[in-house]
Amino acid sequence: MNNLTIALDVMGGDKGPLITIPAAILAVKNIPELHLILCGDVDIINAELSKSQCVEHPQLTIYPTTEIVEMGDKPIVALRNKKNSSMRKSLDLVHENKAQACVSAGNTGALFSMAHFVLKTLVGVERPALISSLPTHDENKHVFMLDLGANVFCDSNVLYQFAVMGSVMAEQVDGIKAPRIALLNMGEEEIKGSDHIKQTAAKLTQNSDINYIGFVEGNDIFTNKADVIVCDGFVGNVALKTCEGVARLVYQKMHTVLSRNLFTRIVGRLLSSTLKKLFKPLNPDQYNGASLIGLRGIVVKSHGNASSKAFYMAILEAIKEVERQVPERIKDKIENGFSCGRK
Repeated sequence: MNNLTIALDVMGGDKGPLITIPAAILAVKNIPELHLILCGDVDIINAELSKSQCVEHPQLTIYPTTEIVEMGDKPIVALRNKKNSSMRKSLDLVHENKAQACVSAGNTGALFSMAHFVLKTLVGVERPALISSLPTHDENKHVFMLDLGANVFCDSNVLYQFAVMGSVMAEQVDGIKAPRIALLNMGEEEIKGSDHIKQTAAKLTQNSDINYIGFVEGNDIFTNKADVIVCDGFVGNVALKTCEGVARLVYQKMHTVLSRNLFTRIVGRLLSSTLKKLFKPLNPDQYNGASLIGLRGIVVKSHGNASSKAFYMAILEAIKEVERQVPERIKDKIENGFSCGRK
């Protein structure tokens, strides 16, 4: 696609420009048709760009802002009082059609509130959701999971909408025909789960356009049993953080064991290439970039503590969604699909 323009919240995240600027430089070097609008403090941005001799780079434009949404800011405070922040302006650029997407590593709650206010939801969508891809046992496939923290509680109508949007995401971004949709539950049996989970299952079963396969448990998230797993934001966020913690635990335990003495260090050296292949698919950086879907624009949320490589992956995710026109595809789908989920 020609004329790709993406706005970056340069000041967002734990380390701000120290991470976002190197990622931006890497992106424009690798993608000639990409133009990035860097929203943030001009002096700080220029100082970081000068380190790589990219101050006058033709693919980079600075959009000056005077405020920063801090990671500890309450969403309502950020929404009301920080209208000239790098986060707000990156969203405004999407709303004004001056950028096709925006990427931020900033405060999740503030980004959700601002994006909802500035871009609005698609007609028929009650709430946007955070969706991301996770690894599976098959190294050539991954699973989409939503919601990952944008909505603490969801009724059956909202979960149904998430399923429809997740189906479109898997179909358009990964090219999966009739993606398998599952609900995350405390058991696979139909009698298990809360009332709103059971009601959602009933609605999905009635929609012949959705390839609903039933309930899955937490231990099936990575088994490639489903292409899209749907849950509310509380469950999704806890599940995601638990999985990330287990992955780090396994890595740290392995490192401790292989560093114990001379013999284990030799074994570790001999197995180093194999271990790298083993742990590479588990590296969270490869899956950085959760999309806030259901909005009238593309918003990609990066981890707040992401590395520059991870933030670069979030930019690539935004590009992919722009090329596949994900919001338009969701809009087309909900005109036919959401009516089945309403009473």
